[in-house]
Amino acid sequence: MKVEDQSRAGLFLRAWEIIEKDNTIPLEERESILKLIKVLIEAAESSPYPREKNNQVKTFTQEIISKHSLMTLVKQQIDELDALKSLSLNLTSSLDLQTVLDAVVTEAMRLVRNARAAHIFLYSHNKLEFGSSLTAEGVRNKPLAMPRTDGLTYSVVRSGEQIIVEDIASHPLYKKIPYGWSGSIVGFPLKFKDSIVGVINLSRSTMGGFSDAELRLIGLLADQAAVAIYNASLHKQITDLANTDSVTGLPNRRALDERIQDEMRYAKQMNSTFSVVMMDLDGFKGVNDVYGHVVGDEVLHSLFNYLAENMRNTDFLARYGGDELTLVIRDAGLEAAEAVTLKIFELMKEYKFPFPGTTQIQLGISAGLAVYPIHSRTAGDLLRAADMALYQAKKHKRGSFIVANGATGPLNPLTLPSQD
Repeated sequence: MKVEDQSRAGLFLRAWEIIEKDNTIPLEERESILKLIKVLIEAAESSPYPREKNNQVKTFTQEIISKHSLMTLVKQQIDELDALKSLSLNLTSSLDLQTVLDAVVTEAMRLVRNARAAHIFLYSHNKLEFGSSLTAEGVRNKPLAMPRTDGLTYSVVRSGEQIIVEDIASHPLYKKIPYGWSGSIVGFPLKFKDSIVGVINLSRSTMGGFSDAELRLIGLLADQAAVAIYNASLHKQITDLANTDSVTGLPNRRALDERIQDEMRYAKQMNSTFSVVMMDLDGFKGVNDVYGHVVGDEVLHSLFNYLAENMRNTDFLARYGGDELTLVIRDAGLEAAEAVTLKIFELMKEYKFPFPGTTQIQLGISAGLAVYPIHSRTAGDLLRAADMALYQAKKHKRGSFIVANGATGPLNPLTLPSQD
């Protein structure tokens, strides 16, 4: 082999060794880079001026290094732009607040190597509340701990800046944590204009700082998340106003219709039942006649919220209109619905409103029950079945309840508890 061939082979092998040790170069790119090096070496050795060969080889080598660094930088920026595009699509695809929060923590877990968990806490009225979380094991919306006033999350709120903790076990912000916590974590404020709407924390199982690329991407996520959270929160406020009864503060008829649709979907998925109880106040007309509509509205607000406070979190109580209430009971068949209705009758016996003057009016309640899918498989027919049962109860005996017998069959009275 000629000396120049040996020199070229040695140079090529040296380049191979360098590239082999560079773990930042994907395997599929190595062959292309080696081919480029080989071409440049051959071009350098084909020069007719031997004294200039060394200088040319150095020049070409520098060009290779420069081009590789440029390629790496461009690839990194492309990856970041792809990530930013993914963030934008996912965070703007919904105005539902919980959907947005879940999308944010999902994207956050993809941005950092060895990510352990991502948490979002929403900030409003000087208080942090849990928003969403995701762990590396796929566990969603189960926070490891709530923010401490002297901990990382509140510190991010107070400073308005990102805070990086390279070693949780030894950092002052975590001096009161349970034994065994380790790794690193970064907290980013979620800012919309000049306001902080929340904080996102992203923890790793390894100690040490976060790379500039990771921090840049988390920062981009935080910026977009803040806008998405603000928009979703504003949408929720507007929706809540549209779905809230102005007198009682309870959900209104519109919200009730939406909830029944949701319950029907849930019941189909879980192969379960749910019940609807239509209720009407007995004696309420006398309140308006004696005390006027202002006191009547106060009674409705007081009584309806008193009943709502005594319901399960999974149940849904709405003002249907006038002095009528509708209760939707999740995972409840006929027996469970009857038990809840009897409880409501007992609550009515205990309720007292401070009417002005000496005249006191005893309020009662009548009710009609319908069960999905026994009495109907559509929302409208289910409400009509319960409403017809309520009508029959009031006609038969006020202060009682009746269960709808079926979609087309007669309505039969059940046990009619007295409110005397």
